[in-house]
Amino acid sequence: MSTIYQATASAPVNIAVIKYWGKRDTKLILPTNSSLSVTLDQDHLRSTTTSRADPSFEHDQLWLNGKEDEIKAGGRLATCIAEMKRLRKEVIEDKNPSAPKLSTYKVHIASYNNFPTAAGLASSASGFAALVASLAQLYTLTVSPSTLSLIARQGSGSACRSLFGGFVAWQKGDLADGSDSLAVQVAPQSHWPGMHALICVVSDDKKGTSSTSGMQRTVETSALLQHRIKEVVPARMEKMSKAILDRDFNTFATLTMADSNQFHAVALDTEPPIFYMNDVSRTIIALIVEYNRLSLASGGPYKAAYTYDAGPNAVIYAMEKDIKEIVQLVVSYFPQKEGSFKDVLGLFSAGPNGLDLNAQAKVPEGFNGAVAKKYEVGAVKSLIHTRVGDGPRALGPEESLLGDSGIPKTLV
Repeated sequence: MSTIYQATASAPVNIAVIKYWGKRDTKLILPTNSSLSVTLDQDHLRSTTTSRADPSFEHDQLWLNGKEDEIKAGGRLATCIAEMKRLRKEVIEDKNPSAPKLSTYKVHIASYNNFPTAAGLASSASGFAALVASLAQLYTLTVSPSTLSLIARQGSGSACRSLFGGFVAWQKGDLADGSDSLAVQVAPQSHWPGMHALICVVSDDKKGTSSTSGMQRTVETSALLQHRIKEVVPARMEKMSKAILDRDFNTFATLTMADSNQFHAVALDTEPPIFYMNDVSRTIIALIVEYNRLSLASGGPYKAAYTYDAGPNAVIYAMEKDIKEIVQLVVSYFPQKEGSFKDVLGLFSAGPNGLDLNAQAKVPEGFNGAVAKKYEVGAVKSLIHTRVGDGPRALGPEESLLGDSGIPKTLV
């Protein structure tokens, strides 16, 4: 029986606290500024990818969530696959003549996201990171995650940050060939395990203005972006790295919210202006501002930090001890559909009929309830409670998404 060359990997979502917005090279995906993110737990949000190389395959094929996705010549998928084949040839086959010539075989790739694709939940980041991680495993490459991040970056910029767990910086680099534009780990997951996140899914529809087209319009038309690139981000990257290393949530929170605000100000400064947030998004900001005001007024610290990517979904970072109170506050204004909240980290004790999250709704004492109006069920479609997580994982053959014939199991 012939050898089956196959590997499966999963990769995490990351949510930036210092935002990437704007490219100086659109082909190589080189950013106008550095960025920094928190990697989220794959037990809750992940992309899983199986790659198989076989001499009988006639062309490279990829299926995303069970549907075939065209690999366009010269496109991002084709670039990542070609670069990984090149690395296999250089690192393994050129040095060991007896090694199987996997770089010459076509590949079949199946990928699955356990969350909505292209809905502002960084699906391209985890997707391209899982693609590169599974091909690295398939090709038995023992290169560093930073080296792999150079390739993942060419699929989706933020994907380079999903090749590490914990807290990750994407260094913008200065070289024209992009060889110094890569991801490095600021601190591992184990450094600050108490960092939790509540994702408020405001919309699971596709975005009106994609990140790719939006950011290039900003580069071309926003004067504020130029100020951000030159003056603001370099100082914030330094301060944020120090805040993480010092486990200083106060500084982490103020920088996170300020950078989210400025990113959306830059989108508004684009011609024509881009609006990623909606009324629900802005209401969540009002709740977090008042929640922090209450804590600060009594001599306490910042307890929550909101951030928004290119979409209306809120990500609220907080320490583990405060996350339950934040869920109770959010549910007070945004009741949830029964059974929609998966209490995977055991915040609440469920009753005999399961967890009724709306019964847990509670506003902290002294909270000014007039800062926002209360919404109907469905305004926030779901809440996902998660925490800082690890980098890509190698999965066993039992997790494979491809059947014996090299076609996704869901299609066989």
